[in-house]
Amino acid sequence: MKILVLNGPNLSRLDIRDSAIYGDFSYPQLVAFIEKSAQERGLDVDVRQSNGEAEIIGGLHEAADKSMPVIINPAAFTHYSYAIRDAAELLKSPLIEVHLSNPMAREEFRHTSVISGIAKGTIAGFGPNSYILALDAMKTLLHK
Repeated sequence: MKILVLNGPNLSRLDIRDSAIYGDFSYPQLVAFIEKSAQERGLDVDVRQSNGEAEIIGGLHEAADKSMPVIINPAAFTHYSYAIRDAAELLKSPLIEVHLSNPMAREEFRHTSVISGIAKGTIAGFGPNSYILALDAMKTLLHK
């Protein structure tokens, strides 16, 4: 079974974002890290990134139609996109929310997630390792 890994806005620009928050790696390096980590765990992933809300919603609709589990880093959409939340709520397979940084340790406006309430869980603050933790959690959820 394939796991959809959806990444939201500005993640494609990791190499020029604040490295104290996001780390010292590029988006292609993050994708390679996720793919390698998934392969090591016997998982198949489809990693995507979009700066557009409609594209992310389309990915969630596709996952819902295919009963595909999802790991999502909604990025800035985390805090206000009810449209993404509504699309994610359509999923019958597990959804795990992931963040590179810990939103709760950042600006107050980042303390609210409209996604967390419908996710199986949220993993945040561990940099790229947040994705490894999400893959491990997803593997456990899928083998129950």
